[in-house]
This record gives sequence, C-alpha cells and structure tokens, in this order.
Amino acid sequence: MALRLNSLCVKDPKDPKTTKPHNLPIYATSSFEFDSIEEGMEIFRDPSKGHIYARFNNPTVDAVAHKIAQIEAYGLSEVEAPWGIMTSSGLSAISTLIFSELEHGDQILTQGNLYGGTTELLLKVINKSGIETILTNLKDEQAIKQVLKDHPRIKMIYFETPSNPALDCIDLEFISRIGKERKLCTVVDNTFCTPILQQPLQYGIDYVIHSTTKYINGHGNSISGIIIGRDDQTKHKVWSTMKLLGTNCNPWDAWLTSNGIKTLSLRMAQHNSNGLALSQYLDQHPMVKKVTYLGLPSHPDHELARKQMKGYGGMMCFEVVGGYQGGVGFMNAIKIGTLAPTMGDVDTLILHPASMSHLNVDRDIRIANGITDGLIRVSVGIEDIEDLKEGFDRALRDTGLHN
Repeated sequence: MALRLNSLCVKDPKDPKTTKPHNLPIYATSSFEFDSIEEGMEIFRDPSKGHIYARFNNPTVDAVAHKIAQIEAYGLSEVEAPWGIMTSSGLSAISTLIFSELEHGDQILTQGNLYGGTTELLLKVINKSGIETILTNLKDEQAIKQVLKDHPRIKMIYFETPSNPALDCIDLEFISRIGKERKLCTVVDNTFCTPILQQPLQYGIDYVIHSTTKYINGHGNSISGIIIGRDDQTKHKVWSTMKLLGTNCNPWDAWLTSNGIKTLSLRMAQHNSNGLALSQYLDQHPMVKKVTYLGLPSHPDHELARKQMKGYGGMMCFEVVGGYQGGVGFMNAIKIGTLAPTMGDVDTLILHPASMSHLNVDRDIRIANGITDGLIRVSVGIEDIEDLKEGFDRALRDTGLHN
C-alpha cells in the first residue's frame, strides 16, 4: 500500500546495503523489530537468539565484547568458552559483577592500594548494600589465611595486579588456588596489562575486568568497561544484572574501542619499550628519590612480574624530591606530558595521586600503601623516547627544589 506523506516521513528507509561493510557498523538503535510474533516470543524466551532492546544487547557492543574475550583467552586451551559483557565504564563493570555474585551480608577481600575510585566505590557505595569490604595485604599468605578464618562471610577476592598506582604485583596462581580451596570467587582488574601482557584466566582466575577506556582503546575518546568470564555457566547471571542495573555499554563507545584494538599489540610493544627506557633514565636522576617500575630489578615484585607478565608495560611511578611541594611543582613544570586523571592513551599522561586520584582516600591509608605525597604516576606514551627524557629532565629541574 502507498503511504501518505506523514507516514512516509516516519517510516525508516529500506537498508540499501548490497555488500558486507569492511568495518563493524554502529547499530544506533534503541530497539530491534521482529519479522513475526513467533520470532519475538522465541527471542524473549532466549535473548541469546536475537536482539530485543539496546539495554539488553546490541550487535556492535556484542561483537566488540566477543573480540576482547577472545584476545583475553587467546591460546588458553583450558578456557573453552570465554565471554565478555561490555559496560558503561570500568567502575560499572566492577559494581555489576559484585551485584551478580554477592548478596547482603557477604564480604569482599581486597588490598588497600587499589585505584582510589574503586576503593571509594567499595567503601561508600557497595557497603550501603550490606556487602562489606575487608582490606589486607594480598601478598602475605598468612595474613590472608587469618583474615579468611576471622571473616567466614568473605565470598570474593578482588584485586589489581599491578596495583594502581603503587605497582605492586599479586601472585595470580596463589590467589586462584586460595579461591578454589575456599570456594571463593576471584576477580582481577587487568587494565594496566591488557591481555597482551597478562592473561589471568591462564592461572584459574574466575573473572577479568578492564576499564577499556584505557589501553584497550588507547586513544582517550570513549568510556567503557568489560567483564570477562571463562565459561557460559556464569554469563547469564552477569548479563541479567547488567540489564537490570542499566550499566550497558553504548554502540558508539564500543565502536571506538574496536578501532583502538586494531593497534593494541603494536601500541603495547612501544609502551613497554618507552616505559623501561624512561624508568631507567629517571632512576639515575638527582631530583628523583625513587622509581617504581616492574621492569627494574630493584622492584621487589620484579621476579613475579617476569613470571606472570609478558612485558612490564607503560605504567611507572617516581617520587620527586620535596614531597608534596615537589610533586605539585613538577606537575606545573612538565610540558611534554598531559596532566590528566587517566592512563593508557598513546600520549604520556601524568597524575599526582595525593592531590588528584587519591585526594579522598585517608592519608594514613594512602601512605601505608606507598602512595606518598611526592609520588608521580606516569602512563608512558609512545612518543620519541629522547623527547620524553628531555621533557622530564627539564620539568624536574624547573621545580625550584634541590636534592
């Protein structure tokens, strides 16, 4: 039947595509239509058979999530059916997974030197739901066993390795073994490493989380996160929580992430190279008290990093002479790096945790976990290494302080 003008304006045009697009399309639609009521009934019974509503799933988002899960499990014969669910951010990935696995009265065991935003999420938001967070040194086997004995309601071990920003390493194999022995869910934030440098699923960890905003995208133009699991048995409950919380990723951010992934292995190789070279340079600088980089033999976790990582990455920290004043002075003097509360982009990003990311973390907790007043966190980019050395040297000498 021929449509009248008003109806013609409203109706979507017919898709004229005749050949397959080379790049993944952006499916910018809030809902999906069915060819028949029977098809709709079938998909509502089993959403894995089709798309219903973009809060539930979206072809662009699903394709990117599947690709990241494949990369995370690449070469791991023990992981037969890896899956990924993208979320609106790294923090929403954490909260979605916690609410999927835990309930009122349960407890989470974690480390004290987590990313500041994660610490705040656990203590200020998750805690209100009746899920308590217990902090301990996850590098101390006896401390862990004692905490688990004292707190029988612990149901999850959540951790970062390397930690943000202190760059401590946690033994993946050991935490996995503890989790299996005590029937605890184990979750690791793998954002710093990406699957290119570290594959926690290889060691039996249950879930891997990324802020895909960071290295996986690499270009600082989107916000998203992902939860990755090892088999289909756990996927549905996580997907159900994501759907009901509304923490879904949108297709635009997923598409931008997909573009970034294309150069992930190349970028990580250069981040590795520059991270090592800059840390070695700053380790000898008179205005630097201490450099923390996993690739330096002086790092206490260097051997563990060698064992469970395929490279040391682009994240490093160094302590400036002059404490808080020195840290602020350096931040005002640096020109080659960008002052930004993020990491993992192709350009060098610099953070002063004491005045930025960990501003709202109790100072005693911060200092106890190695986040000192003069600590500078650097996400080393892929610029020319000589430019980075010259830029950091000039900024250190322009702080106005002296060793």
